[in-house]
Amino acid sequence: MATKAFKAESKKLLDMMIHSIYSQKEIFLREIISNASDAIDKIYYKALTDDSLNFEKDSYYIHITPDKDNRTLTVSDTGIGMTEEELENNLGTIAQSGSLTFKNDNEAKDGHDIIGQFGVGFYSSFMVADVVTVITKALGSDQAYKWESKGADGYSIEPCEKDTVGTDIILKLKENTEDENYDEFLEEYRLRSIIKKYSDFIRYPIKMEVTESRPKKDNDKEFEEVKEEQTINSMVPIWRKNKNELKDEDYENFYNEKHYGYDKPLKYINIQADGVVRYHAILYIPENIPFDYYSKEYEKGLELYSNGVLIMEKCADLLPDYFSFVKGLVDSEDLSLNISREILQQDKQLQLIAKNIKHKIQKELEKLLKEDREKYETFYKSFGRQLKYGVYMDYGSNKEDLQDLLMFYSSKEKKMVTLNEYVSRMPEEQKYIYYAVGESNEKIARLPQTELVADKGYEILYFTDDVDEFSIKMLISYKEKSFKSVSSSDLGIEDDKDKKQDEAEEKEDRALFDKMKDVLSDQVKGVRASKRLKTHPVCFATEGEVSIEMEKVLNAMPNNENVKADKILEINTHHDVFKALKAAYTLDDKEKFNLYTNLLYNQALLVEGLPVQDPVAFTNDICKLMA
Repeated sequence: MATKAFKAESKKLLDMMIHSIYSQKEIFLREIISNASDAIDKIYYKALTDDSLNFEKDSYYIHITPDKDNRTLTVSDTGIGMTEEELENNLGTIAQSGSLTFKNDNEAKDGHDIIGQFGVGFYSSFMVADVVTVITKALGSDQAYKWESKGADGYSIEPCEKDTVGTDIILKLKENTEDENYDEFLEEYRLRSIIKKYSDFIRYPIKMEVTESRPKKDNDKEFEEVKEEQTINSMVPIWRKNKNELKDEDYENFYNEKHYGYDKPLKYINIQADGVVRYHAILYIPENIPFDYYSKEYEKGLELYSNGVLIMEKCADLLPDYFSFVKGLVDSEDLSLNISREILQQDKQLQLIAKNIKHKIQKELEKLLKEDREKYETFYKSFGRQLKYGVYMDYGSNKEDLQDLLMFYSSKEKKMVTLNEYVSRMPEEQKYIYYAVGESNEKIARLPQTELVADKGYEILYFTDDVDEFSIKMLISYKEKSFKSVSSSDLGIEDDKDKKQDEAEEKEDRALFDKMKDVLSDQVKGVRASKRLKTHPVCFATEGEVSIEMEKVLNAMPNNENVKADKILEINTHHDVFKALKAAYTLDDKEKFNLYTNLLYNQALLVEGLPVQDPVAFTNDICKLMA
């Protein structure tokens, strides 16, 4: 029969589809299976209004047949089939979708939906095949037809024989090249993996002959390979089942089957939304942090399905970064897909789903914190740092959502506490939420700067993550209580009587402190008497927005700009060391005064975990002191 030209600008369009639209060649099988599912759905739709059609689901299936000898792959369905006219319209015109036309003509009333809408998926076959043959017999017709094409040059249609209603699509695979191995699409394991990946939840059985190794009947110690037909796909996804039917082990088994993690999920969330946007979602909060979580290799995102067909493996737009640890999937009927069904158009539907999911995760975490504190603390140990990043990111725009989920170690409770718990215990006269920053709880507890606040009986939050202080700076306050570092130049604790006494002592020793500042030059912004030290001789206080810990973090980053905190050297004027320093100043013993000043400065550096700028000079100073 003569070859017909495609009705569309076929050569150019087909070339574009084969080489540009689809990112992976394996997608062709997803598209053909989706079309086969559509064909069966159409019989189902007909049965709703035609009493002569008795739709029994067990009679409908999709069959995959690889033939290595002839290098063909056949996908057969028991669907509605196509007439000669439908072959002409659906396959002769690229981007003419029979499924979309059928959908528009037959609006579903029970939630079934047609998958294919663009009419280009079928042509993805030409990514792997030189020749594509379609043999089809339409429901209610006595005549079958054969459609065949070698690509953009055109196609032919002719009558043929076929005993049953339905469609067979036969792909004559391309020859292998140095870069491409087309034989892989004839291998059982490869076909199974593609089906499980993309089409596991197609609602009709996808059958294939599978090779199994079994003990021989007459000798169970020897094994033989046996071919048997198996259903490859799961068909009914867990998220479409009634919640009341599902048990904890069902969710855990699904978590393991999908390889979301090697741990046991800490919590699962089943969402069945039927509002402005209809979608189902199964979300998991893992127990343990993935080994690559803070590496460039880690990809956030949920699996995205459209009517049970996998569209994207990692849809990053569905999760905010601070919930990037969440695993799971979303399935929706309402998504606006682009022509290849691989990438979503950025539209309100996706944004609404993402907003809903974010809110749901937040509420579930709040519930976990309230109802199962031990489990929440397990979660927080793994992912609390990410929540803090969430507060810091986007200029604090997420702080209202996340602040009640934050936890920090408490100096008084000796355990992790929330900001709400801290504030609820604050004495009436306490003005600020006090915090201290350091490498560990043990080191923070020994910091000289904590003495005055602790002496007042006030609780101190310990910040040990590098992001903690940045987050709090963005949070600014909690329940109208501002945050205050124990290293802050003004702790807001002194009463008027103490202030007057401190001012008098400061004035008396002002000349001495000015002299120390001259010795230390631009290493410190100033020197003054300490209001916070009780037993320690010296410490640093800071002024401005950058603390000493923030200085460390910022300078550890690539391309740092050598950020410096404004350091104030504070001296305990009631300590014996100060008496020795004052004596050297009074006697105008410049050598000893300079020695004591440098030693106190380096001591303050060591207390903060900062490097001594000249270790040799420091050790020499100690030797001078000992001599």
